[in-house]
Amino acid sequence: MLKRSDLPQVIPVFPLPGALLLPRSRLPLHLFEPRYLAMFEDVLKTPDRLIGMIQPDPRFSGAEDEAKGPPLHLIGCAGRVTQFSETEDGRYMITLAGVSRFRLREEVAGFVPYRRASVDWAGFEQDLAREEERDPGFDRATFLTLLDKYFRAKSLDTDWETLEKAEDEMLINSLSMLLGFDPEDKQALLEAPSLTTRRETLVTLIEYALRGGDETGVLQ
Repeated sequence: MLKRSDLPQVIPVFPLPGALLLPRSRLPLHLFEPRYLAMFEDVLKTPDRLIGMIQPDPRFSGAEDEAKGPPLHLIGCAGRVTQFSETEDGRYMITLAGVSRFRLREEVAGFVPYRRASVDWAGFEQDLAREEERDPGFDRATFLTLLDKYFRAKSLDTDWETLEKAEDEMLINSLSMLLGFDPEDKQALLEAPSLTTRRETLVTLIEYALRGGDETGVLQ
């Protein structure tokens, strides 16, 4: 497991709307654009193999830099490449294991086609803890009842036995990543300061969707 002292100050960042990575969770990605293929090949040469997942910030829509791309949110999450496979036509299927959230300081110019940023890891010490985070006030039975209503409303199927056995963090984080909320809702889930706050945010989003919100959930 990486320690805070092992984390680099500059990392490549992958802006991807709606893609949420959380600490101790896994995110599959399909890389096919030349700039991200170059990023991946460079990342494999580093000892930490980190990629920073971060979302574009729609509040600054229209302020896109032609050279860099859209402005970014200030908080993202870095993942370590743990698995990858190459297709016959040169694309990559990779898996990132969430390591720690970070705060973006500034973007770093360089002679590479992808974006890089100077980042600050302070304030996210819990992300690097060996033990999973707990949610002391979690009423699992009530939560699963609400989740069942949501799945029925969205015509979704899932493995209930696995959900019922999952630890608090895995359950809450997996649902936060997989349910199809809007990008800004995903950002709110990412920025939640604790697992309890993330669960409360998740419940609010599910309840809003059941009241007629526009979210369309997709759980695989």
